[in-house]
Amino acid sequence: MENTKVRWGIIGCGDVTEKKSGPAFNKVKDSQLLAVMRRDATKAADYARRHQVANWYSKVEDLLDNPALNAIYIATPPSSHYDYALKALEAGKNVYVEKPVTLNADEATLLLEAVKKTSGKLVVAHYRRQLPLFLKVKELLKAGQIGTIRTVQLRLWQSRTPELVTKGAADWRTDPAISGGGYFFDLAPHQLDLMLYFFGIPISYNGFSQIQDAASAVADQTTGTILFENQIIFNGSWCFNVRSEDNIDCCEIVGSQGKITFSIFGNSILLRSDQGEKEFVFEHPEHIQYPMIASTVAFFEGKGPNPAPMEEALILMKIIDCFAEIK
Repeated sequence: MENTKVRWGIIGCGDVTEKKSGPAFNKVKDSQLLAVMRRDATKAADYARRHQVANWYSKVEDLLDNPALNAIYIATPPSSHYDYALKALEAGKNVYVEKPVTLNADEATLLLEAVKKTSGKLVVAHYRRQLPLFLKVKELLKAGQIGTIRTVQLRLWQSRTPELVTKGAADWRTDPAISGGGYFFDLAPHQLDLMLYFFGIPISYNGFSQIQDAASAVADQTTGTILFENQIIFNGSWCFNVRSEDNIDCCEIVGSQGKITFSIFGNSILLRSDQGEKEFVFEHPEHIQYPMIASTVAFFEGKGPNPAPMEEALILMKIIDCFAEIK
């Protein structure tokens, strides 16, 4: 391990780090997980023991003071992303931060300014960009497999206890002071970031949210439209109060010569075109963030581009804020 170049510390070693991300830091070339931090010292020590991590802390400052660390993964709820990212950058560390990158666009603006003022690098954990399934979608679009894109239609409808969120960690997602605004803030960043990844910078966007269930503290229905270049129009619908039998996770990209259908949280693509119908099925990595972490390590080493830059995350947060405005 003497030659390891990127030496990681994790702030917030909770559920998402157990399998989705945490183990990947030791499996990526030139990467090593050296320390973890959690405010609950017992849980931090337990995580370090189970994952064979040399150091654990219950205070962020103690972790950031470790001179062996040069990269920090922030895996806490969104309400602390900005503060922890700022402290890590000021400590001279590179940063990999979970999505949504901040609570809102105002914080994202300040974080981008901080990145520009420091020597640190920052990557947002929009890890679906690096999964083979979505790389294939982008490849099909670039190859013109469905002709000129006419419209993009996305629906994510779930019951009040969505099956798509990490189990045992739902309570903070419905506290707007911690999550920013409910399940939409937790799940839509994956989807909307992919739209930016596929279609580029939007020309305009608008939308709104509403609370249909009077007992809810956060919006349970959101709708939004984005206009991209080349007259590509995206329409999205998010609803978190349907019967479980009516759950749907579907994105359709319709072109002049066919369409591509897939689920953002699924594992297959259906291509229908003038040449017929073809399905592509993928098996996601054991640690689903592995490809993004590998790309992040390469970026930190100066061997590749930023796979998910803060500039694009700011645009995403502006779209989310716009769609989340309650009417």
